[in-house]
Amino acid sequence: MTPASIAISRFGYGYAAGDTPPADPRRFLLRQLDAFDPAPPAIAGRLGTRAKTSEMIELLRRLRQDTRALAAMEPGGAPAMAEGMAGTAMADNPRAAALAALPPEYREKLMEARRVLVEDIAVRVDLAVTSPAPMVERLVHFWSNHFSVSVGKPGTQFEVAPHEFTAIRPHVLGRFSDMLKAAVLHPAMLLYLDQFQSIGPNAPFAQMRARRNPDAPGPRGLNENLAREVLELHTLGVDGGYTQADVTELARALTGWTVPGIGRAGRFAQAQASGAAFVAPVHEPGARQVLGRSYAAGGPEQAVAILDDLAAHPATARHIATKLARHFGGDTPPPALVARLEADFLRTGGDLASLARVLIEAPETWTSAPVKFRTPFEWLVATLRLTGIERPPPQRLVAALTQLGQVPWAAPSPAGYEDSAAAWAGPDALVRRVEFAERIARGAPQEGVIARAEAAFPGTLSETTRTQLARAESGQQALALLLVSPEMMRR
Repeated sequence: MTPASIAISRFGYGYAAGDTPPADPRRFLLRQLDAFDPAPPAIAGRLGTRAKTSEMIELLRRLRQDTRALAAMEPGGAPAMAEGMAGTAMADNPRAAALAALPPEYREKLMEARRVLVEDIAVRVDLAVTSPAPMVERLVHFWSNHFSVSVGKPGTQFEVAPHEFTAIRPHVLGRFSDMLKAAVLHPAMLLYLDQFQSIGPNAPFAQMRARRNPDAPGPRGLNENLAREVLELHTLGVDGGYTQADVTELARALTGWTVPGIGRAGRFAQAQASGAAFVAPVHEPGARQVLGRSYAAGGPEQAVAILDDLAAHPATARHIATKLARHFGGDTPPPALVARLEADFLRTGGDLASLARVLIEAPETWTSAPVKFRTPFEWLVATLRLTGIERPPPQRLVAALTQLGQVPWAAPSPAGYEDSAAAWAGPDALVRRVEFAERIARGAPQEGVIARAEAAFPGTLSETTRTQLARAESGQQALALLLVSPEMMRR
């Protein structure tokens, strides 16, 4: 790969139809740091979903109460009711039957959540395809995957996109500590990792509830999910030197952080800058000790102080440096690149714009051999940029990403999607890309494929690929071959 090709494809999302290869690749990338718009008009109208989140969770709470009441009155009544509502015609379609069994208002809310999510995914793709700063868009998606939130729990469908739009984008060239606090204390994360259900065992609300109704259903204890992932995934890393005691203490500090409008405790909520809420009567009282440091008793500031210290920890610097080096330098992170990034993180206090400049200047990121296999999302965006076709309707776009195996905000675990070739280069995955490439090629401009290939991969197009394109029976076939060529698959 030439420096121009590396700047376009390794750092960005590939060639866009009509672009000119950069004469000064490093300066080309540095200019993007100034050109990035953290709040483009496309996302401005997609942030007012908090009320929808609360409505959905409240509907689910009532549904569960009704189901429990029905089951208590008539054992087996709830399943019987579901079967009656679904009908025998849906017996072979469990998902449709389950939807039909739901109360109409909850079913409608689920459908609305699906529609909002699909539209948000389309906006994300469009930003990546059209952005004048594709390198920074790549960084947005890197950090969004680092602080992974995933749909699947009630209300998350309304929150995962705002999490990226408001917790990641504004801080992508700011300070890691600010991004950490915004991402961890965002309603999406609090829902995804069940933090909104966590109650301090000695908190006033827990004690009052136990006195009034000791047999009340539902969780009323400490939930450690978020605390564990903050330490293991978001900051120190799995080998970062923390203990189970640190997890528990951080979990205690995080109690009280919740989503506005949820439950009876919601009337005590204090709005927070992240869009979340803090409910003091749910917070575990007392001082905390995490990683040997003491934190005074308090309210929302207790967890914030711990997160600030975690952001500055040397283990965090090492963890972040390793992940960035893996993303830009290869599946086996170059040690020299890790060291450069780690030193810069510690020197600047986690200045992410400075880390981006280190990536641009580091010789390890400019090696001529391809160092990464494109993920399905990367490949789809690169395909849309190269072909210049009109973006598919949102439903078709999501269907394509589903087929390719990487729907945004749907990673199978809090660790996010894998960032290595082993996760994406299997035979079945490649077949799906070939099938998609053939469909795209049928509806895209098919003339001048070789010239487009030369522009997309300046100085990089191999003789093998050029020969295959020249021998193609049609422009359509040539374009399909280009979309699945080694140059297109790797960066």
